Amino acid sequence: MPEFTIETTYRLPVFRHATYSADTPEAACRLAVEDKDWSGQREDYESSGETYVTGIWEGADAAYRGQAIGVPRHFGEAVQRKAAHLELMLGLLKIMVGDAKARRATAPEWLAKSEWAIALGEAILDSARGPDEPAADGGDPDARDH
Repeated sequence: MPEFTIETTYRLPVFRHATYSADTPEAACRLAVEDKDWSGQREDYESSGETYVTGIWEGADAAYRGQAIGVPRHFGEAVQRKAAHLELMLGLLKIMVGDAKARRATAPEWLAKSEWAIALGEAILDSARGPDEPAADGGDPDARDH
């Protein structure tokens, strides 16, 4: 049976409490964000983020030694999946709005891609595997969300 080395990551919030004198809450927030002194930092293990996959290599103890294998999309960090999906949805929306303004029908392949993107967005929100991406020609899927 094949073996794989999997690198997983989670984000650990680090916080600090500091007092700032300012005329407004916005000015105090700006001072806090610009403050480079983190000497009193504390880790918040109870609020750590999800565990997600950041690397895969074939073989035992193979991290960074060989060719990395692509991480299946649904094992990535949720915030990154959401950001990539926002970019996809914005692109599709621009196509459809352009078609509507030009009073032309949207091509069937863009409608299929939009239906897939809706299903993928729902899967991302549910932390589930997404559907296979439709092929550009409307045939068999050529890209997978394993």
